[in-house]
This record gives sequence, C-alpha cells and structure tokens, in this order.
Amino acid sequence: MPSPTIVLVHGAFGDASSWRPVFDRLVGDGHTVLAPPNPLRGIPYDASYTASVIDQLDGPVVLVGHSYGGAVITVAGSSDKVAGLVYVAGVVPDEGESVNDLQGRFPSLAMGPLVQPVSLPDGSLGLSIDPVRFHDVFCADLPDADAAFMAISQRPVSAAAFDDPATAAAWRAKPSWAVFGTADRPVAPELHRFSYDRAASTVTEVEGASHFLMMSQPDIVAGVIREAVIASAVKRAA
Repeated sequence: MPSPTIVLVHGAFGDASSWRPVFDRLVGDGHTVLAPPNPLRGIPYDASYTASVIDQLDGPVVLVGHSYGGAVITVAGSSDKVAGLVYVAGVVPDEGESVNDLQGRFPSLAMGPLVQPVSLPDGSLGLSIDPVRFHDVFCADLPDADAAFMAISQRPVSAAAFDDPATAAAWRAKPSWAVFGTADRPVAPELHRFSYDRAASTVTEVEGASHFLMMSQPDIVAGVIREAVIASAVKRAA
C-alpha cells in the first residue's frame, strides 16, 4: 500500500510559499508533497480546482488546509482518494455553513480596520489585508522582515468566498487532525475548539502561536501531518 501523497492547500491572503518550512521537513522524511495554488475565487471554484488536482494523483491523499483552505478541503475532501484531513488553523464548516457563519459565532480577535477592498481582473470585488496590520494580526511570532514581505505579496480573495456555503463536509466521513495557535487572531481559538470538537478531530494546541503557525512552528505542524499520514496508511492497509 503506497504512502499517502500530502496535498497542502493555502488560505486567503497568502500563497503556497507559506508551506515551505513544512514542505522541507516532510520531503526530508521521504514523503511526496504537493502545494498547488488555491485560486481564492470562492469555495465552489476552489474546491473543484483542488479536487481536479487530487484526481490526477495515484493512490491515497492526506489533504491539509490552512485558514480558509480548511473550508476548501472540507468540500474537496469528499473525494474517495482522500484518506484523512488536517486543519492547520483551518476553518471547518458543516454542509450548508459558510466561513462567515462560523466567524459570527466566535468573532475574530483582530480589532479595528483590517480588510481593504480591491478590484479583481474579472471586475468582481476582492479583499486584502491592510499591510500595516498584517504582522500584528496574522503572524506576530514571525520576524519583521518575513511579515513585511508577506504583507506586500499577499493574494486577495474574492469578497464572496467567505459567504459561500460548503456543499459537503468531508470530516463527517473522514478522520481529521487539527493544529492551531492560542494566539490566533483572525480565527478565534474558541472557534477552532468548537469546530475541531464537532469534527472529532485529534487536536494539538500550540501555546502563543499565531495564525501562520506553519511558518512559525513548522516542526509541530509537520509532526501533526506525519501522524495523519501514518494513521491513514495503517487504516487503508487494514
């Protein structure tokens, strides 16, 4: 039985490069890892794109999602090839729920003006984060220089994406793992705990870690993904 391929899905206001520290550790262990771009054009489109990536792979997949990417893998994870889900500070909607539905239950801890509107090439409205606020809100535990580059290289997300309801909830049928930081400000720790308890996920809390903990705590995040890969491989072999 082949070891699962690990597919890393980034969230809004970032890109696949945010997975580099985790990628290096997993590849160093001999795992096969992909980090495809997340289009950030809404859950239906983004989940469909991610599913098309999965369809092209041989063997089982462990699907990993950060932040908004958690909502994407919740839908795309319905594929028969997906053996397990890993949420890295990921949002975990139920079928019919949106990201904003969950945020309304447990509001973000980030106070004050944060989001800026931007025009997307197709004429629709997108959202980005005020670069001045990016460091303190999203990645306070990263060096200033890293945060500054992330702030000016961020990718906007469709304004409608956070209102798109999930059309499936793969965690209802697939085992899941979750890791998040207790200093997460865009997604409140209380929301993480509620979501991961509902999904019966195996949870790791990282004291003081920010929303971008895959960059600030890559050893811990890679360890959670390894655990999911091992457990998924054993389950499929049984």
